[in-house]
Amino acid sequence: MSSATWRQFFTYNKYTQIAARAVRQSLNESERVAAEKRGLTALRYQKWENGHGGDQVFLNPPEEEKPYKAAA
Repeated sequence: MSSATWRQFFTYNKYTQIAARAVRQSLNESERVAAEKRGLTALRYQKWENGHGGDQVFLNPPEEEKPYKAAA
């Protein structure tokens, strides 16, 4: 078996998603919560006309970010 046998079962994106979830679950409570918050994505779009971008519109507005303690 090679180290890349996962390729025959799922894509690289799915592989990284599984690995990231495993790492987050292995953290203790406070670091896990901070890591999950960093993993949230704010999706937005912008309509362009005549080479100029319009206002950016959030599809899921981000919540207020609180400063978190960085890992040493």
